[in-house]
Amino acid sequence: MSQASNPPLSNGVRTSWQVTRSVWYAMFMREAISRTMADRMGWFWMIAEPMAFTLIMLLPRSFAGGDALVANAEFIPWMITGMMGYFLVRDGMLRSMGAVDANSALFAYRQVQPVDPVLVRNAVEGVLHTFIFLLFVLGALFFNIDLVPDNAIAAIGWWIVLWCVGVALGLIASVAGTLVPELATVFRMSTMPLMILSGVILPLNHLPHTVLEYLMYNPLVHGVELLRAGFFDGYKVVHGTSAIYFGLFTLATLALGLVMHVRFKEKLKTR
Repeated sequence: MSQASNPPLSNGVRTSWQVTRSVWYAMFMREAISRTMADRMGWFWMIAEPMAFTLIMLLPRSFAGGDALVANAEFIPWMITGMMGYFLVRDGMLRSMGAVDANSALFAYRQVQPVDPVLVRNAVEGVLHTFIFLLFVLGALFFNIDLVPDNAIAAIGWWIVLWCVGVALGLIASVAGTLVPELATVFRMSTMPLMILSGVILPLNHLPHTVLEYLMYNPLVHGVELLRAGFFDGYKVVHGTSAIYFGLFTLATLALGLVMHVRFKEKLKTR
């Protein structure tokens, strides 16, 4: 009698987590195939963009003496590391802005929420950028350029935190850019000045203290410098770099992005 009155647990009903995981997996595979297979030049541009920036910056380096401006790190690996970290954040933010509109048809299923395509797109970007970064490390070894991190644990840790910043900014930008399309243009236009102000391609240590004091409010400076510190043993980070500041910014923006998605969930569904 006791067995008849208590049905088995495996009755075919899935938990909320199992449903969410299935949704994320299906959307991840769909997004990954679309990202890598839809455009025949997709892989080329993902690899060519950092290479083009590196080659362009070699010219001023030959005149300015880039190695002399960076303490305890070669200029080319220093620049590649900064660019890859910045591109991880930038692409996470930019590609998230179109995630809601591109997947609006899926919102007819109650299991799919507007936050899901944003998280999935950032997961795809994280995997692709990590793979491309590994290709750069292997390519650098071929040309006898040391791009292997001296502190692999720290480098991986700060790479993951930078990815989280891309997720956080993507959550915010996906809501703001969808509800107010003009803001999407502002986000895109800000990426190039932000790259310069984040110390990605030129070192900030030699700027006047009065200027540097204001630039250090930019959290990406801290993230990029901490990533570089994991790659180059003894690297002298920009004065004022703070892991606590960068970590608190990451948590705060993640919380803000999630709150915005909860607050405007219904509006995003009906766009």
